[in-house]
Amino acid sequence: MFTKTKSRGVVSLTEREQQVLDHIWGGLQNREIGKRLRISHKTVEAHRSSMMNKLRTTNTAQLLKSCLELGFLTVPATGCVG
Repeated sequence: MFTKTKSRGVVSLTEREQQVLDHIWGGLQNREIGKRLRISHKTVEAHRSSMMNKLRTTNTAQLLKSCLELGFLTVPATGCVG
């Protein structure tokens, strides 16, 4: 379990949610994530929805921004976020 503190309390992601998040960060669609993790795309959608509820976000851009701010994701040394 991956746990971070947010202003409204502690937020934690399961190992599978972290795996899905990493693939979202990599730019993959739900169907491709499902194929790579050997789960259905509906299960991927459920994990994405669960993360968005935990982080109180309404879209993928906000989800990724919150995960970067909380340290669930890191920017590669050669990349930049503006």
